[in-house]
Amino acid sequence: MNEYYIAWWNVENLFEVEDFPGRSDKLRRTLKNELKGWTDEILNRKINQLSGIISQMNNRLGPDILGMCEVENKSVVEKLVNNLSNLQQHTYQIVHADTKDDRGIDVTFIYDSNKFEIEKDPQTGEDLIFSHFVVKREATRDILQVNFRTKSLGNRIVLIGNHWPSRSGGQYESEPYRIVAGETLGYFHKRILEENSDESDENDKEGRNTPILVMGDFNDEPFNRSITDYALATTSTLKVKLSREAPRLYNLMWPIMAKGMGTFYFNNFPNFLDQFMVSKGIVLGRKIGIEENSVEIVTFPEMVKGEYKIPVKFGRPSDNSLNENGFSDHLPISVMLHEKA
Repeated sequence: MNEYYIAWWNVENLFEVEDFPGRSDKLRRTLKNELKGWTDEILNRKINQLSGIISQMNNRLGPDILGMCEVENKSVVEKLVNNLSNLQQHTYQIVHADTKDDRGIDVTFIYDSNKFEIEKDPQTGEDLIFSHFVVKREATRDILQVNFRTKSLGNRIVLIGNHWPSRSGGQYESEPYRIVAGETLGYFHKRILEENSDESDENDKEGRNTPILVMGDFNDEPFNRSITDYALATTSTLKVKLSREAPRLYNLMWPIMAKGMGTFYFNNFPNFLDQFMVSKGIVLGRKIGIEENSVEIVTFPEMVKGEYKIPVKFGRPSDNSLNENGFSDHLPISVMLHEKA
């Protein structure tokens, strides 16, 4: 049986340097004040801090797949990957969605190409990578979908990375944007199953049970209605197994949340904004399933501070929040998948 360590991390404003020539004029104007003092030296320090934690994941073996958000572009992700050279057992490749987010922060995946390959369209030969627009009056952050195949057994697994609109302006005032994102995720969950199945063949179990792993910073918690009523994520594996016309997701985070833990802290109160959710195909576990009790918040002593163990953020010079010994204002999460022949 093969095992795969999958992680997710909001890495907090991983921008290229202040005078990066590849930045659009619009972003340059938008980020002008925010990136004051964001030099090569500070960016390199930020990357060293992040890569030090990534290298410790999975008992210092590193992740097989890592999803991240709040990265500006592929260039800065390449710098991060180049700084993971100590993880020589992995050959990391990058999938990056270069979107039109107002602040230029995107979702990205790095994956071990020794273990995974991106599935290709049988007709066009193009990689099956999709950036789904989330639209409410105007486009917000996209949802990134990548169809992978395992190299060992050739099993399909679809990963969906999310970074939903923030709570700035008020949790409830901004909630409609996350509801639209949840509805969009629910729609594409259903479309993936439809695209991968033969509706005329009742024996087509593989397509209708496509393993889908959803991850992201949802800026809502597992009990908020954007997650439960629109993305259709639940605590019940039975509901997931029996769902058909409106497929449901199983939210993996409830057992940890019940322990009073969180990935982001507001006024020292834990919020569970970063989550994993899985489709029926993974709940059934016929080909790819969840290793029992493997879901965790990744925490090393240097990443947290105080009695509440809140994340030590890196910050930035422009608002005097820079802490070169920090990492991110979010904690990473991880899960172990297993694969059967």
